[in-house]
Parts: sequence; C-alpha cells; structure tokens
Amino acid sequence: MQSQEIEITILPDGRVEYLIKGIKGARCETISALLEQLGQVEQMERTGEYYEDDTHVDVTVSSS
Repeated sequence: MQSQEIEITILPDGRVEYLIKGIKGARCETISALLEQLGQVEQMERTGEYYEDDTHVDVTVSSS
C-alpha cells in the first residue's frame, strides 16, 4: 500500500498551506473539505496525482 500523508505549513502571516500526498483522484477532496473548514480558501491547485486513476495497478514482471 502506498503511503498517504498531509503536509501542513503555517506561514509567518498566519496563512496555512497543505499538500495531500498518496491519495489519487477525487478522494482527496473529502480530506480537503475537512481542512477548508478551518478558514477561508484563497487559492486551490490540484496536483498531477489528482488526475491519476486511483484504480490503476502497476505490475512489473521480470525473468531470472
């Protein structure tokens, strides 16, 4: 299972930035909605991970 984490940064002026990692697709919006209850959203930017298919499985086969 891939690691999932939320990186939260509190800036000197009191603004908060966060980055959700390891959660693909729209599932991260549930977490984002929870964090957005803490204050007013000034800017939102989706990462490339948001647009990845969360049902995709990578399989590597190698021969000896």
